Amino acid sequence: MAHPALKSKLEADVEIQAPPEQFYHMLVSYKLRDVQHTCNDKIQRCDLQQGEWGKVGTVIDWSYVHDGETKVAKDVIEVMDPDKHLITFRVIEGDVLKEHKSFSLSLQASPKSGGSGSIVHLTLEYERLHDGIAHPETLLQLLADLTKDIDAHLPQSN
Repeated sequence: MAHPALKSKLEADVEIQAPPEQFYHMLVSYKLRDVQHTCNDKIQRCDLQQGEWGKVGTVIDWSYVHDGETKVAKDVIEVMDPDKHLITFRVIEGDVLKEHKSFSLSLQASPKSGGSGSIVHLTLEYERLHDGIAHPETLLQLLADLTKDIDAHLPQSN
């Protein structure tokens, strides 16, 4: 049985200029592979391993830089909700699972109230293997930085 204190969630909101639809479309389309070109200091590789871009069940293989080290992850898309501009990835292989029994990340873009742009809500849900493992705050910051980098490379609409 899982120890309740080892299951955790970290959340953050990132303000971006792009509308929710545009940001979501980048995440669910074949354009996701372009992340490695727009954020090459953070993402080294993003390859389709199984399935189709933008489909639940699709498996994506990543190579990324976290805390100065190259890491790998294989994620499966678990949830896609175009009405809510929500996508959830679950890590099924890779470095993060060396310290976590389970790990998922969600991104949800919502219209910014009182203006153009969006707020992207980032959620990491995970279960650490033991109490000695730190919460992945730096991974949440990496995801926030990636969100800003992706936004900076999206065409801006007025």
